[in-house]
Amino acid sequence: MPRLPRLIGLLCVAASFGWGAASWADEVADVSALYHSGKAEEAIARADRDIKAKPRDAAMRFLRGVMLMETKRAGEAMEAFTALTQDFPNLAEPYNNLGVLLSREGRYDEARIALETAIRNNPSFALAHENLGDVYAALAAQSYARSSELDPAGASARPKLALIRQLLARPAS
Repeated sequence: MPRLPRLIGLLCVAASFGWGAASWADEVADVSALYHSGKAEEAIARADRDIKAKPRDAAMRFLRGVMLMETKRAGEAMEAFTALTQDFPNLAEPYNNLGVLLSREGRYDEARIALETAIRNNPSFALAHENLGDVYAALAAQSYARSSELDPAGASARPKLALIRQLLARPAS
């Protein structure tokens, strides 16, 4: 299953803009700490207020998207990451997270495009490469399953499908 970055993604977003720690870290760190203390709704509300005051704050917007994602508000998270990709098309992290969400919905072709964009924006983004590999594996599983349906007597697709399913079922290390 594709994975997403946590606070490291915020650091990458900040680094992409050359922001120093003083310009964004206090607010983002405070909201992140509030979230991780179990006050998710309060943290999201605070992020919303901060974003209203500073709509171009990519780091806070990214954190908000991650919090939405982790609180199972996938639709809102997808909107947040899509808006980030539109406003900051050179950032890799929002594309990665958007790809993860699309993959979770089984929208593998769209996920592949988002993840390929993340990698184009940051070729050394290891997690995006891993997530893209997971998407390719899911696409392979779909193809092997369809092959098995179309040719039930054909034995070559079934073991491949079993292997891919086993691989996809393993928890991320």
